[in-house]
Amino acid sequence: MMNIHILSLFPEMFTGVFNSSILKKAQEKEEVAINVVNFRDFSGNKHHQVDDYPYGGGAGMVLKPEPIFNAVESLITQREHKRRIILLCPQGERFTQQKAEELAKEEELIFICGHYEGYDERIREHLVTDEISIGDFVLTGGELAAMTVVDSVVRLLPNVLGKAESHEQDSFSTGLLEHPHYTRPVEYRGYKVPDILLSGNHAAIDKWRKEQSLKRTVERRPDLLDQLELSETEKQFINELKSKL
Repeated sequence: MMNIHILSLFPEMFTGVFNSSILKKAQEKEEVAINVVNFRDFSGNKHHQVDDYPYGGGAGMVLKPEPIFNAVESLITQREHKRRIILLCPQGERFTQQKAEELAKEEELIFICGHYEGYDERIREHLVTDEISIGDFVLTGGELAAMTVVDSVVRLLPNVLGKAESHEQDSFSTGLLEHPHYTRPVEYRGYKVPDILLSGNHAAIDKWRKEQSLKRTVERRPDLLDQLELSETEKQFINELKSKL
């Protein structure tokens, strides 16, 4: 079972998300245990202060190192094994599906949700193992980013999704965007399901789906193709697509 700890000043934000849908089922199946910790409880001062003015001046407040170090160390003493300590911040590595797959192999993850103007640099230099950003924008705090990363990781754990292969064809898992999906009815308001999907020819369907994934990626995220090793057939198909754009 994976253990996930989240250090936050606003633990109430996680209640609805972690008690719903796949995340709730994963906890009920004991595939993951999620623990949200209010690191204000580890401030070490009577006013429970977790931030202070930055040395050298400047706007905003900065998270103090003591509450974060104390909270993380309280978790480490409980379980002696390897863990990843992840700081969610705009300067971090861009979060990807590949990163989610990497983290899903760990036994324990500790997420630190930043706030205010920033955090004391000693947290980054001497405590965390990873820094993660979910995009090139700034949020009020790290809570929404933590929810996003946890959801992405937990759904990859064994037995969490209905079928083991459910996530294998997701967008980005293969390096391509996912192909289109259709379900009943065959015709709706004059819009029909592609004939190939009704043919029963699984080889032809697989070929169509792969081509549709390539087509969507070329049209919407061509930058992803630079990271892939494509076959000659795939390269030819892409070149034909580009010539029509």
